[in-house]
Amino acid sequence: TTNNQQPTTNNQQPTTNNNPTTNPYPTDPHRVTVNSLPSRNLLGLRQNSNTWGLLLGELTPLAGQTGYAKLAQPSELQIPKTPNDIDKEKPMTQFQTEQPSAHHMTSEPVIVARDVEKWYDNGFHVLKGVSMTVYKGEVLVVMGPSGSGKSTFIRTFNALEPYQKGTIEVDGITISHDLKNIEAIRREVGMVFQQFNLFPHLTVLQNVTLAPIWVRRWPKAKAQEVAMQLLERVGILEQAHKFPGQLSGGQQQRVAIARSLAMQPKVMLFDEPTSALDPEMVREVLDVMRTLADSGMTMVCVTHEVGFAREVADRVVLMDGGYLVEENTPQEFFSNPREDRTQKFLSQIL
Repeated sequence: TTNNQQPTTNNQQPTTNNNPTTNPYPTDPHRVTVNSLPSRNLLGLRQNSNTWGLLLGELTPLAGQTGYAKLAQPSELQIPKTPNDIDKEKPMTQFQTEQPSAHHMTSEPVIVARDVEKWYDNGFHVLKGVSMTVYKGEVLVVMGPSGSGKSTFIRTFNALEPYQKGTIEVDGITISHDLKNIEAIRREVGMVFQQFNLFPHLTVLQNVTLAPIWVRRWPKAKAQEVAMQLLERVGILEQAHKFPGQLSGGQQQRVAIARSLAMQPKVMLFDEPTSALDPEMVREVLDVMRTLADSGMTMVCVTHEVGFAREVADRVVLMDGGYLVEENTPQEFFSNPREDRTQKFLSQIL
């Protein structure tokens, strides 16, 4: 009898590993909850790669993802709400009260991610039941060590990374295998990467106008007018007719920001935009990001720039090991972290 029960024990092990309830960081009572929002279904997605792809509504020289294949069946997932959460949860408006900001943050959710889980093809479990809400006009900074899943997580917001469980809504559109939904989301979400990903054979002006002309179907004159305004806004108007190879790293990253803004997105994602820059060039990019934040742009930024997070962010999040460890206002996050993991992380970067 003992021998017959042994295989049953072994077969149950994978279920235990994949269960998001094993999260070592229980739901923080101060986190923004999304229990009032209707739960949705999601088909697990897998993206096909293509050498040249339509990326975020703009053409970039990356391995793009243009096709999706069904990977998993839909499942209904809901976030449980405990009595402790009801008593202690903190409305988003209190973040504004504690951390006065020039931003135009509202209570309207723009991105709602719930119980998001992702496995790589090799079986590595990179996201483990991550839930997060980003509000209109909010500046959210995501921090964490390398391999924590932070970059992967924000790339799911525009379907650059597929995920197998959970739901993600962007501006009311649920990310699914429907290509029309993906295209609609990428038109509204701009992204700036670590590398600039500019077309080297096109001028700065041509790089910025390419997507509005081909995706938005704008007349060339309108696209060029908007592009020149954006280049002036990011401080490189005089570089409009140069090629990317003639610019510094900081200038190229500002071109990348202008290119994303040319699509007039509702949300901007920044994936460590200063990590590939020389220290002297970091400030000029951060200054542009500060200006965007002050204009009311909704921003999700993966960065280790503590000064920027303290000054600009409405909320700071720490991820580690695929989990959302802690989130709080910048003042509380840096001065009074609650989790031991957060304290250890900050001791290494401050």
